[in-house]
Amino acid sequence: MLRLVLLSLFFISSVWGAPGNAKIPVLCYHRFGPEVSDSMTIKTVAFAEQLAWLKSNGYTVIPLDTAMRYLKGEVKTLPAKPVVITVDDGHKSVYSDMAPLVKKYKIPVTLFVYPSAISNAAYAMSWEQLRELESTKFFRVESHTYWHPNFNHEKKKLSPTEYDKFVDKQLGGAKKKLEERMGHEVKYLAWVFGIYDDELERKASQAGYAAALTIDRAHTAAGKKMTSQPRYMIVSKHDIRAFERMVNGTEDRMPASKKEVIRY
Repeated sequence: MLRLVLLSLFFISSVWGAPGNAKIPVLCYHRFGPEVSDSMTIKTVAFAEQLAWLKSNGYTVIPLDTAMRYLKGEVKTLPAKPVVITVDDGHKSVYSDMAPLVKKYKIPVTLFVYPSAISNAAYAMSWEQLRELESTKFFRVESHTYWHPNFNHEKKKLSPTEYDKFVDKQLGGAKKKLEERMGHEVKYLAWVFGIYDDELERKASQAGYAAALTIDRAHTAAGKKMTSQPRYMIVSKHDIRAFERMVNGTEDRMPASKKEVIRY
């Protein structure tokens, strides 16, 4: 019996990492709908299938904040098979299509939004809808910059001084605006288009973000920089087998040359 217990502990440690060093898959979505209208939209029924797969395979969806604090050593224990769900951009389909499933499965979700779109863009949710989602206790709003810029393009166009001010607006300005509108601290940032560099990471830390997330297609881990922790972006072409590879870490262990590259 003792041998069986030791073997079980060894298996859990080898797959999920030693205590304090677990590797956690963070999933990134954008839009949902009954049909695939573009490459960034996944069918709502496909998302439902993914949530059912997570539940039937013993995974626990945990808040992003819990995962990031764990990587920093502030949280000591996690469920054996943790996973994090995030959604970028604040699309209205989060409210209409995703939220009913989130409530059904009672799972935490982080919404990375850019405030310029909220209550302005036709495709985006309103501030009232965001506050309603947060009132369920399943959703949490965090930052996706101020208006979703391409930092590479802006850096080429602007002078160093202008670019410095621009980055401050996108990072610090977004954080301040979201905190004013949502009434709580904004701790996390998702890099737009997955673009980041040493300068931007430094600026994110200066702006007060505790962590920032990329779309680098790997599991988060304590040995990686908190300002560039990876996520898996899930789009319309991903079937349940591709989803399974992301979550169980099979894709994470592939050579870089064989990993899928997704652009948006």
